[in-house]
Amino acid sequence: MSASSWTIRAHEFSNCNCSYGCPCQFNGLPTHGNCRAVVGFRINQGHHGETRLDGLKVAGIFAWPGAIHEGHGEAALLIDKRASAAQREALLRILSGQDTEPGATIFNVFASTLDKVHDPIFTDIDFEVDIERRRARLVVADCIESRGEPILNPITKAEHRVRIDSPNGFEFRLAEVGRGWSKTTKPMRIDLADSYGHFCELNLSQSGVIA
Repeated sequence: MSASSWTIRAHEFSNCNCSYGCPCQFNGLPTHGNCRAVVGFRINQGHHGETRLDGLKVAGIFAWPGAIHEGHGEAALLIDKRASAAQREALLRILSGQDTEPGATIFNVFASTLDKVHDPIFTDIDFEVDIERRRARLVVADCIESRGEPILNPITKAEHRVRIDSPNGFEFRLAEVGRGWSKTTKPMRIDLADSYGHFCELNLSQSGVIA
């Protein structure tokens, strides 16, 4: 493996401030004209060069004053404190869009839209996600409290299931759609309630989404 070769196979939960469905997933403008998001994922299998990344957890806080593609964003990355020095460096290179073909992954695309990136925080990350059941929990002490749940039918209160199929996406191929609640306190303040959430597998490499 070369130093720039990497793969991540992970389970992800993402909660943003858009309405259910999120227009951004369809090349539309964000519901409220700006973007706020909290993301967590657990790496089931992964490597960067010879450095294994299995079992590590990552969280991110993001904010853009307008649509993401208009730039001027702000971001904070939180990385599992169990990561070794080599694993921390590997994750930071991947998450900052380095060692990636231009435009190939969500990490690379988002990195190009950020004006401010806070120093990474290495900490305990409590993260659980069940993609099929559309449920997730992300807690980072003094930083993040986030949860994901299914959308409910407004009349019957039955769980509603809908998915996004994105064959040419740079994040996922298929995502279960739900809703989420997220509150962050540092290094950025975000408060989301009953807004768009998705639950998906991340299968990424330096060249984009992989099977």
